[in-house]
Amino acid sequence: MRIRPIATLVCLLAGLCAASPAAAQYGARPVGSDRATGETYHVELGGSIWNPSPAISISSESLGIAGDTIDFVNDLGIEKTNFKQLKIVLRAATKHKFRFEYTPIEYTAQSTVTRTFVFNGQRFTLGVPVTTDLQWKAYRFGYEWDFVYVDRGFVGMLLEAKYTNINATLSAPLIGSEFTEAKAPIPAIGVIGRGYVVPNISITGEFSFFKLPDATADPKKYGGKYYDFDLYGTVNFNDHLGAQVGYRSLDVFYKVKLDQGTMTLKGPYFGGVVRF
Repeated sequence: MRIRPIATLVCLLAGLCAASPAAAQYGARPVGSDRATGETYHVELGGSIWNPSPAISISSESLGIAGDTIDFVNDLGIEKTNFKQLKIVLRAATKHKFRFEYTPIEYTAQSTVTRTFVFNGQRFTLGVPVTTDLQWKAYRFGYEWDFVYVDRGFVGMLLEAKYTNINATLSAPLIGSEFTEAKAPIPAIGVIGRGYVVPNISITGEFSFFKLPDATADPKKYGGKYYDFDLYGTVNFNDHLGAQVGYRSLDVFYKVKLDQGTMTLKGPYFGGVVRF
């Protein structure tokens, strides 16, 4: 885990705390209840803007012609950009939650090829102008069981079904458009923990993962992993409204015979939550 993102998160969270009124004002609870502010909801809707740094490499074969590994940042010129994230949590009981998340990711770029490479059976030669369109739709469907739950925090287990759909298209004059696609449902397991530094300010961390065991497939032809790390702070203005700042990392690798890809996105995000 890198120190810089965590330090940035703490500084930004401290700024939010300074801008918000005193915790006591927002942390008032009904008589007989000592739960933290924002922990009595049944439905939680969250939205955020994520600004990750990309590191993406893909190779694609066609008709038995092996493709070269293409760096979409250095070879094709895709740049850092913002993406929207949507999160929905349905709380069936105090310790049981059903979660949904959708993150549409898209990069477009126009550049001139700086080295000759083969993509999807076609040769893109030095000096050819190329248009890149990379779309990645990431879905999460999950269940959370908080096996440890107290008024000021919890620790839980995550069971998830992730669905990822990646489509990369390169277009160039005289060559036309060539594309490769990778999509699959991915099971994952993980952990989540939350603690309240004061009754209305929390820090949450979660990590879920999947790795295809070498014993289940030929490792020379098939492979895969999906690591998802999220660390964020929340300032709850009352039980129904809060602001968030966080840091998220997605690390994905797939290999299917001669096709393979490595995609890593890491960066901060800002957003808010509404609860009912």
